[in-house]
Amino acid sequence: MAGERAAPLLKDELDIVIPTIRNLDFLEMWRPFFEQYHLIIVQDGDPSKTIKVPEGFDYELYNRNDINRILGPKASCISFKDSACRCFGYMVSKKKYIYTIDDDCFVAKNPSGEDINALEQHIKNLLSPSTPHFFNTLYDPYREGADFVRGYPFSLREGVPTAVSHGLWLNIPDYDAPTQLVKPRERNTRYVDAVLTIPKGTIFPMCGMNLAFNRDLIGPAMYFGLMGDGQPIGRYDDMWAGWCTKVICDHLNLGVKTGLPYIWHSKASNPFVNLKKEYKGIYWQEEIIPFFQSVTLPKECSTVQQCYIELAKLVKAKLSSIDPYFTKLADAMVTWIEAWDELNPSGDNSAKLPNGDAK
Repeated sequence: MAGERAAPLLKDELDIVIPTIRNLDFLEMWRPFFEQYHLIIVQDGDPSKTIKVPEGFDYELYNRNDINRILGPKASCISFKDSACRCFGYMVSKKKYIYTIDDDCFVAKNPSGEDINALEQHIKNLLSPSTPHFFNTLYDPYREGADFVRGYPFSLREGVPTAVSHGLWLNIPDYDAPTQLVKPRERNTRYVDAVLTIPKGTIFPMCGMNLAFNRDLIGPAMYFGLMGDGQPIGRYDDMWAGWCTKVICDHLNLGVKTGLPYIWHSKASNPFVNLKKEYKGIYWQEEIIPFFQSVTLPKECSTVQQCYIELAKLVKAKLSSIDPYFTKLADAMVTWIEAWDELNPSGDNSAKLPNGDAK
């Protein structure tokens, strides 16, 4: 049996996507957990710079020249000089599952001092159902040592397929610039041993630095928007993807989990630089969030692509009055879907609701 342990879960069904502008020395710490998986590295910034990857990893690397070559004019939908470029990796992957992590994230330890295999926990989250329709007060009922509590309807105990697993961070919390400025020394030391399903109808702030998802179920909705170079906003790439994804998951009866696993977030970004990037988003979100909370998609939308195109139309109709940026973003959302379908043709990963476990 010892030999079987060597093959990690979903070894041939999962890609790890990493956006970066620097050498990937951080992978050394992750070697025991990542080495047997395939990596997709999306190099941001200057494409002439050489990114060094430690020996022994199986990877493909794409820079801006590659993105332009592969997507042609549609490359305009992929952000430049922003970690939003990571979503190009989701598009070129051919695997069923994606895990994405930032290059300043390291292996965390649990309260017993053991290294946390974040990827393994994400996979457990994705392979067990979610319960968005009725909250279980013991949190994830599918975890060992837990179950559905008294009063939980038996008709809902099968749950729904899990599309997204959103992990958390020890050390540097994922705060916005104003909170960073007010609490410059705050560190997250609280390890909460829980996984919850985010209820249907509830939007949440999705952080992209420790995130896994079922690409077959929700991949086309994981567009990280137009951010960074030439755009009026940054640091809202994962937020935008999270809002869109959650609305579509609710519509298609899919689940989103948050909680375990933790990673160790090693360094805080500059709050003054962040404030400049986030400034517009901080007040725009006061109108964007009510839009996502109230938006409804037509029953006819039965694939992620159909939902996303419909959402793009609604973004253009309802949010363009805030700023012309949203007209541009809505157009980019459509371009993204067109590019996705070109790279994933003939119904591959069309993200319909599952009829069994197609590999």
